[in-house]
Amino acid sequence: MPHSRSSRKRVRQNEKNRLANLDIRGAYRGEDKRVMDLLAAGKPEEAKAALANAYQKYDKAAKIHVIHANNAANHKRKLAQRVSAALKKAGKK
Repeated sequence: MPHSRSSRKRVRQNEKNRLANLDIRGAYRGEDKRVMDLLAAGKPEEAKAALANAYQKYDKAAKIHVIHANNAANHKRKLAQRVSAALKKAGKK
């Protein structure tokens, strides 16, 4: 248990920030899952449209340091590759 007044305040701040970070983390993971579900369902055009929302969520998480900027960039790159591959595959049919 914290003893000093400042350490008690730090515990309160940490909990508040942890909950805020969970919301942000859940947002980008949800958008990521949405894009992947659309790809699995065979809807690459809709996945391409959902990709913009996923980008926004990753950028926001990186901006407020929930994740590192390079981590966000890597996730965005991998999502874009999957969507691009699905679009090419759908175009060949």
